[in-house]
Amino acid sequence: MKHVKSILPAILFCCIAQCIHAQSNKSPADNLKPYFFVLLKKGPNRSQDSVTAARIQKAHTENINRMAASGKLNVAGPFLDEGDMRGIFIFDSGNEDEVRKLVESDPAVKAGRLTYEIHPWMTEKGTCFK
Repeated sequence: MKHVKSILPAILFCCIAQCIHAQSNKSPADNLKPYFFVLLKKGPNRSQDSVTAARIQKAHTENINRMAASGKLNVAGPFLDEGDMRGIFIFDSGNEDEVRKLVESDPAVKAGRLTYEIHPWMTEKGTCFK
């Protein structure tokens, strides 16, 4: 058993080295596509009455549908807990300034109910959510 314990790390190292070597023959650009991941967070202005908050939420949803129809927004959705992080957007755009303008056009961001962080992100080409 002691002999197996001493050889196991060597076997794992060889397997990892082989995987790295196999992957090193391909450029990351061959398999990855850039996107922008937007984290939506609670904003500083969440004291609207329920009617106003519902109106802002409806406009927020309509804006999401508009951005999706334009082909720029691939994924959008809320987090299901009640934490400070409220949801995500994933944009298919090569330009962070364009993404910033799209997010800042959102009625919930404009009203201060949401703030955001933009993060460049990559995933494998052809990836989809099912």
